[in-house]
Amino acid sequence: MKQILSKKSKVKDIYANPIGHDILSKLLLQTNKKERLITNAIVGNLRLKTIARLTRKSIGEDFYDALLDLLNSEEDVPEEPTSDITKTWWKEAVFYQIYPRSFQDSNGDGVGDIQGIISRLDYLKGLGIDAIWLSPIYDSPNDDNGYDIRDYYSIMKEFGTMEDFDQMLYEIHRRGMKLIMDLVVNHTSDEHPWFRAAIKDTSSKYHDYYLFQKSKNEQPPNNWTSFFSGSTWNYYEKNEEWGLHLFSKKQMDLNWENEEVRKEIHTMIRWWLEKGVDGFRLDVINYISKKSGLPDGDEQIGKLIGYYGIEHYFYGPKLHQYLKELRREAFEPYDAFTVGETPGIGMQMSKLLTGEKRKELDMVFSFDHLEAPGHVRFDEYRYDLNYLKDYMCYWMEHYGNQCWMSLFYENHDNPRMVSKVNPDPVYRETLAKLLAMIQLTLKGTPFLFEGQEIGAVNKKFTSINEIRDVESINLYQELVPSKGEEEAFRIILSGSRDHARTPMQWNDKKNAGFTEGTPWISPNDDYLEWNVEKQLHQENSILNFYRNLIRLRKENNTLIYGEFIPINRKKKNLFAYLRKEGPEEFYVECNLGIDSMKKTRMKGDYRLILSNYSEPADELRPYEANLYQRILEE
Repeated sequence: MKQILSKKSKVKDIYANPIGHDILSKLLLQTNKKERLITNAIVGNLRLKTIARLTRKSIGEDFYDALLDLLNSEEDVPEEPTSDITKTWWKEAVFYQIYPRSFQDSNGDGVGDIQGIISRLDYLKGLGIDAIWLSPIYDSPNDDNGYDIRDYYSIMKEFGTMEDFDQMLYEIHRRGMKLIMDLVVNHTSDEHPWFRAAIKDTSSKYHDYYLFQKSKNEQPPNNWTSFFSGSTWNYYEKNEEWGLHLFSKKQMDLNWENEEVRKEIHTMIRWWLEKGVDGFRLDVINYISKKSGLPDGDEQIGKLIGYYGIEHYFYGPKLHQYLKELRREAFEPYDAFTVGETPGIGMQMSKLLTGEKRKELDMVFSFDHLEAPGHVRFDEYRYDLNYLKDYMCYWMEHYGNQCWMSLFYENHDNPRMVSKVNPDPVYRETLAKLLAMIQLTLKGTPFLFEGQEIGAVNKKFTSINEIRDVESINLYQELVPSKGEEEAFRIILSGSRDHARTPMQWNDKKNAGFTEGTPWISPNDDYLEWNVEKQLHQENSILNFYRNLIRLRKENNTLIYGEFIPINRKKKNLFAYLRKEGPEEFYVECNLGIDSMKKTRMKGDYRLILSNYSEPADELRPYEANLYQRILEE
């Protein structure tokens, strides 16, 4: 039976709660503290009321009331781990995310499109890709590059037509690959017919499709803040009410409490699955359930996390109910694959979202590994790969076989990983291969982002006028009054999403082979040397390293389902582990730094089958990564 927590509860009781565990883990991450800070006997046995008394001047009682309310909202605990693994195609697949606007333009308008994607399918097949994740291509006014959907049943004109989409889907399936669509159902564009009807007539049924509230004193109904800066509320003067948007002012949150809204979404999903789509990536899906009444966010939580009100929706009271219904009514009849984008969700909550018996999501994207402890995306710092090692080891050992991990470094919302770890061009190729080795030999499903396979790095933007990302532009405008233009630009340059959105570098021709026209965003200046065409013809290129790794993963189920066993894990800058299944065994050794180190001697005979160095050596060189296969006795 679930334990009801109160101020009499101890820290160790809170840490045993799935939400409490993940919240405390997040706090430790943000403050760069170790787990033992709260698991030691002294702190673990402190009662919450004691901590509240000690911190009453700096934090206040409301913080602890809000915390307990959130912790007690979860009635379940993760299922017990099992030794059995259910084998299925999406655990064995290698996914590749396409950001359509930046992938390949076919008509010279400077914007990537569906026909451009079709023209590159053979390249993806040759890379070894099994499934394509396509960022939104639905009709949209493009306030947030397609994540503000105007019509779920139409294709954005810049990208093509529904006939183009049908052709693309056919060609993907003809090559033995699958297609995963990006689904945005936390919010729609304010140009969606539902929203236009909602503000035109407050008595319309569509008015209850969104979250509107009256307020006093002409102020927003609560203190929630948007992920894209400012308040989460737009004021509609004609109706004398406010509308909620967690993201941009044109991305209006849907009211999932309304059964009609959910039915509309179920119908739309089934429509795409009837066309033959194989599954969906669900954008910020953990935000769909908000606490009734939309109360103010706690001041201390807002200051700590950086967003006010987040505790009322990042793991809302009806999230599991909505996801179970979504799976039952839409996904399950088509055996569709689902992976949820779930910001702020840690391991224990992920188990409750993805446990096989729970029938909610297949996988989630958890983001805590993308920034090193004590840092956020807009900090300028060098990422320590030792944190990645610790993070991966912890998840590999504790997530359980009833859940399955997504393995990724990059996507359309994050800067390039090579640049975050070490921007020195001397190490670019070796480091890119090291990251590939880790991603494609750990236990889980790899998701590559376009350009990652050629070692793409951050672009050296020189002016805010070059930036297209609404998040970065809004943050820049917010920072200028206090920081000045130069400092504000430096900050947004550290974390801008546009680093990932520059055009794919196909060759050394005009605009990197992306377009014959003027690209919607300028390509990275390094495309003359770093491009697909050049690397295809270089035997030891990053691209061919990825191809070899993907081939080895496909040929050896042990690299997919095998047990993960860390080796010498306490040694700094060494990430070494076994993948073992029955008699089959692989050994991976990686140097996570720029200083050479001694190799770990392993018992038994091992054969080197892939390395990011062309010649063997007695020591592990900077960022060296080696994959060995154990030689079995005949």
